[in-house]
Amino acid sequence: MTTEPLPTPGATVDAYLRRIGAARPDRPDVAALRDLHLRHLRTVPFENLSIHLGEDIVLEEKPLLDKIVGARRGGFCYEVNTTFAVLLRELGFRVSLLQARCYGEGGRLGIPYDHMAVLVEAEGRRWLADVGFGDHSHFPLALDERDDQTDPGGTFRIEETEDGDLEVLRNGKPQYRLELRPRVPADFTVGAWYHRTSPDSHFTRSLICSRLTEDGRVTLSGHKLVTSVNGERTERLLDGAGGGDEVRAAYRDLFGIELTDLPVPPARRD
Repeated sequence: MTTEPLPTPGATVDAYLRRIGAARPDRPDVAALRDLHLRHLRTVPFENLSIHLGEDIVLEEKPLLDKIVGARRGGFCYEVNTTFAVLLRELGFRVSLLQARCYGEGGRLGIPYDHMAVLVEAEGRRWLADVGFGDHSHFPLALDERDDQTDPGGTFRIEETEDGDLEVLRNGKPQYRLELRPRVPADFTVGAWYHRTSPDSHFTRSLICSRLTEDGRVTLSGHKLVTSVNGERTERLLDGAGGGDEVRAAYRDLFGIELTDLPVPPARRD
């Protein structure tokens, strides 16, 4: 994995903005936040390849920036939301990391620190930014708004719970329960360890690389390529012959990820 050096905070911001194809905003306002959020989703994949490549995941800013920006990779929530928060902070936004528990099968809540999201303050309002939940809102959500919020990704709603947490719903279905106490990356170490190692985690049971596109979404899971364009979904199995050359080309051409070794789908492990 070749990594571009990121020697100074200024150089890191400039490299990050190049990574997502964004210009440096004039001011940390809502318009800039929305633009950065959408560009991030379209360029930085939501992926768990490191788990299936045996790569270490260190929840510290520098190694995460080296991976997401320097090596032009993606990551899961702890990785991409941490680095997105760093970018926003360096651009003048006030940010905090928040922990959440995701809803799984049967409406059960996951473990504490199951998910990381970002609270952003801009123009006197609080916004929920989340570039690490896969198929979700395209733009930040108004955190203190309690009515429906229409987004290209669906209709979202934020509701208060009896104990002061917030429920984030998409099209009427709860996605995760958010706690408003600010956290730091190290707080999520146990959650990340669980998702990297537990046979009960969907990250150890599946291989995913996915990003938003201008007219839909593209997802590669093992050899299965799923493309959604204007609501129409197509699936294709990539040729596994030739050492996985077609799969390797898909990672490169569709996600900008150059891989020497291919991740091994869970079902193919001994």
